[in-house]
Amino acid sequence: MRALPTWQSLGGNHRAMRHFLNVWPPFLASGIRVEEISADFRYARVALHKRPLTRNYVGTLFGGSLFAMTDPFWMVLVLRNLGPEFVVWDKAGEIEFVAPGTSSVRAEFQVTDEHLDELRAAAADGSKVLRWFETDVVAQDGTVVARVRKQLYVRRKRETPVG
Repeated sequence: MRALPTWQSLGGNHRAMRHFLNVWPPFLASGIRVEEISADFRYARVALHKRPLTRNYVGTLFGGSLFAMTDPFWMVLVLRNLGPEFVVWDKAGEIEFVAPGTSSVRAEFQVTDEHLDELRAAAADGSKVLRWFETDVVAQDGTVVARVRKQLYVRRKRETPVG
């Protein structure tokens, strides 16, 4: 069996990243599908389709899958746009279940110039920055099923002394 590529080996190829995520075991097993990642890594759209294997005991979408579908995107998009001179990690996450997931759902992520400028400015002196990003998980009819918040840790990389 061929091993999956590493995240780093995908480089800056948005199509390869999307395909990798769609066969990544946690997403594949949960029925999560990455529909789009823009070429500039500023936007992503993810879906979770309601199927027999994605439903919980009461017939709605698994809450863990609703959270998992949002997991890596803020970190990946911000990291790809800030560049290699920054450290970006997920620090915390929260989910609020608003309505039952009775149909397929989608979540969208959009990194703006304002987000990036704010993070660069706050981290310019080497300080760590903690910033929350929010995403709604929305059903086909527009109903908000869940609100997800992810906190990112951002810091400029420290220069390593030579010698």
